[in-house]
Amino acid sequence: MQLLNIILVVFLIVCAIAVERTKDLLGAVIIFAAYSLVMAVLWLFLRAPDIALTEAAIGAGVTTILFVGVISRTRRME
Repeated sequence: MQLLNIILVVFLIVCAIAVERTKDLLGAVIIFAAYSLVMAVLWLFLRAPDIALTEAAIGAGVTTILFVGVISRTRRME
């Protein structure tokens, strides 16, 4: 279980760096959604299911939908 936590934290760090470095806005939103889902899994492993559910619903769900909606209404540029 400890190894899985370390792998997930490393994945979070890689996602955070990838979001900052990517030029494509839609790609950044997709990476951010993956970051939020992994963060929700980590909260679940830390025995905080209420925070995990909130992170999954708001972080990966609502925020991603809003970002994609905004990107679709503007030009998708770097």
